[in-house]
Amino acid sequence: MRKIFIALSWVIITLVGTGCSPSMEPSDLTYQCPMKCEGDKMYAKNESCPVCKMDLKQVEETPVVADEISDESIFNLTSKWTNQNQETFELKELKGDVLVMVMIYTSCKAACPRLVADMRNIEKETGSDGIKFVMVSIDPETDTPERLKEFAIENHMDSDQWVFLNGSVDDVREFANVLSVKYKSISPIDFSHSNIISVFDQQGVLQYQEEGLGVDNNGIVTSVSGLTQ
Repeated sequence: MRKIFIALSWVIITLVGTGCSPSMEPSDLTYQCPMKCEGDKMYAKNESCPVCKMDLKQVEETPVVADEISDESIFNLTSKWTNQNQETFELKELKGDVLVMVMIYTSCKAACPRLVADMRNIEKETGSDGIKFVMVSIDPETDTPERLKEFAIENHMDSDQWVFLNGSVDDVREFANVLSVKYKSISPIDFSHSNIISVFDQQGVLQYQEEGLGVDNNGIVTSVSGLTQ
């Protein structure tokens, strides 16, 4: 009798355990009648349609498109640029990094050296992880990729986070309008221009702007730090 009792107890425990075990069918799957007898009605279990009795089919989830580009993003611009390493690309290839941008020209002897100093100070305060410091020339005829490379080396800005861009006259003008930067030639070798430093998020959307030229850059540093956290 004792052996029979033990055997029956084992059977009961097995049955109870089986009944209480979680279903192997993922709970987040949904099913639908292939004939859509009940419209777009969904079912949580893979059974049969109560109307036509056909087997339900698993509904394929529509993949979520991550990191869609906003209408306000500079990555919508299709202009082509060449960097100091003579690599040609579009701005959207900078996607994924916080961008600190300024427009300069390398032969400038007044405002631009101070803007360069501002950018280096910002780099010092924020570091380089996930950040690109982008210098766009407003004098593309003089500032060839070769000249931009020389300028980068001269100013100790030749590491990977520094990007110097040369574009066509029209593309430079278009980009200046996006940044609200005004500039004009006042002599064959000199320009009058705005001194605006801009911060863009990883999706290319403008987040912050301020005038440079040796001013307190705490606003820019705070903006960049907030975007990289």
